[in-house]
This record gives sequence, C-alpha cells and structure tokens, in this order.
Amino acid sequence: QCVLTGRWMNELGSNMTILAVNGKGEFSGLYHTAVTATMNEIQVSPLQGSQHRTNQKSHPTFGFTVNWSFSDSVTVFTGQCFVDDEGNEVLKTMWLLRSQVDDIKNDWKATR
Repeated sequence: QCVLTGRWMNELGSNMTILAVNGKGEFSGLYHTAVTATMNEIQVSPLQGSQHRTNQKSHPTFGFTVNWSFSDSVTVFTGQCFVDDEGNEVLKTMWLLRSQVDDIKNDWKATR
C-alpha cells in the first residue's frame, strides 16, 4: 500500500516532504527543486494537495500545487502512487508550470 507522507526524491535530485494526510485526503508540505529556468536562487517552496481517499485505495491518485518562493510561477502536479516489484513506493506524476507574463499576447509561452 502507498502512503504519501514522507520524503520523496526524483531522478533529477528534486525532493519534497509531504506532511500528514488528514481524513479528507488533504496535505501540505515543502518542495525543493533541483532545476529551474530562472536565474534566481532556488528556495524551498510550499505545496498544498489532495489525495483521493474513496475506499482507501492501495494505489491512490493525488494532486498538489507548488507556489514557487523564488519566481512568479506555480506548478500543478497530478499522479498516482504505486508499489514496484521490489516493494518500493513510487510516485508517477505529470506537471504543468504557469509563469507570469505581462501581456495576454504572451499567453502562448506562459505554460509548460
């Protein structure tokens, strides 16, 4: 069974800590990215999320938002927790990052 709470690291060296998931499936935590497109100094950033709790599924789906402390952007992640053949918990996610732009004409380049 997958449990989201704890410290997670990806293959690029970014890491996050998810604090306790409450009875509604809500959680918060911290994200420290190892990569950025800005020249700003990377800082630990807060995250807020929700885990799908129906029937206490053993491989829950979840989503969370990171409000980057060092840039004018926000990233949303969605994914699912799995247990691999060796018994390791693995999060598989996709993300969208929205950067701030000054004009609607530049909207096309604001989401990655």
